[in-house]
Amino acid sequence: MTDLSDLYEEIILDHNKNPRFFNKVPENANRQAEGDNPLCGDHYSIQLRVDDGIVQSAGFEGAGCAISKASASLMLERIVGKTETEAINLFHSIHEMLTNNEQVTSEPADLGKLEVLGGVRKYPMRVKCATLAWHVLSAALNDTENQVSTE
Repeated sequence: MTDLSDLYEEIILDHNKNPRFFNKVPENANRQAEGDNPLCGDHYSIQLRVDDGIVQSAGFEGAGCAISKASASLMLERIVGKTETEAINLFHSIHEMLTNNEQVTSEPADLGKLEVLGGVRKYPMRVKCATLAWHVLSAALNDTENQVSTE
């Protein structure tokens, strides 16, 4: 395993073992959505406090595999303090990184630690685990009342 792969694995394991924003529902949350991945058994609820178009605070609850929990933790760590538009743009960047089978020729978005999720692409059955929280985030930001499913 390369040093970079070791680092990626370490970050995923850390965010699974010590997830940020887990079971920390924001006071006065004004956006919420939930979703599941029936194939893996992942189920998460995400709550946000959005004021003036900025994600002020966030939290998630539920249970799932290491990849889904780490993805939710990394995601919320990154989007708090960002505008709704920035958060949605991150969703699109992550989704493209994980699902696009073509060689991306455009300049990649600055994903920072979120790039660790790119390793999941090697395991197609786990992509839905990594994207679940992102789809739930999108639903919460869009005030969608339907439950999200990655089925």
